Amino acid sequence: MKYVLLMMGPVDPDPAADGATEQEFIDFDTELQQAGVHAGGFALFGPEEGTSVTKQSREAEPVVTAGPYAESREYVGGTFVIDVPDFDRALAWAKRCPGALGGGRVEIRALLEM
Repeated sequence: MKYVLLMMGPVDPDPAADGATEQEFIDFDTELQQAGVHAGGFALFGPEEGTSVTKQSREAEPVVTAGPYAESREYVGGTFVIDVPDFDRALAWAKRCPGALGGGRVEIRALLEM
């Protein structure tokens, strides 16, 4: 079964937090590949580079907003997609993911293939 490890980061990180380095993410990606469970993923620019589109109803005009919503406390920084037999294996990989360092959080979601 495929699972997505969503790497969630704080919008205003604590400067004293010991966050993951780019090399740690590269090493984790290599580990996933060597274990034969890597099934995809991507990294994203920060939320300040994003644009949001909302629409209140089918008839309403879309509203375009640059950057993150002011009330956002965290954002998706990237993903790893893994193909493992069950949730317990996905959880084991998530515990090793550097995305949880420095105030980050790794959310595990089963991939719904349609």
